[in-house]
Amino acid sequence: MGSRTGSQLLTGAAVVLLVLLQGTQAVYIKYQGFQVQLESVKKMRDLERQQAPSDRLHVKSLLPSVCQHPALPGDLQPICTSTDAARIFAALKTIASDDCELCVNVACTGCF
Repeated sequence: MGSRTGSQLLTGAAVVLLVLLQGTQAVYIKYQGFQVQLESVKKMRDLERQQAPSDRLHVKSLLPSVCQHPALPGDLQPICTSTDAARIFAALKTIASDDCELCVNVACTGCF
């Protein structure tokens, strides 16, 4: 009887561990040779919303203003070196819409 309880306990622990691992699985967006986390794109959107209007209306730069933000996630920073950074960021924001969280967009990976 003790062996059965131990086996059930291990099975239950394995199920809990699998559920936790699935919850920590990150969703990635692959676009134009860049792979970024969905959460990073969401953070970038939040950073853009926090910027003062004067920051956004500053002299037009080839780099999006969010590239100057110190809190920009590390996996997005390489995009700032691209000459198409503004276009790539715009595409990522579009891809990161609810479709990515629902995993119907082929650019999104890591979905269950």
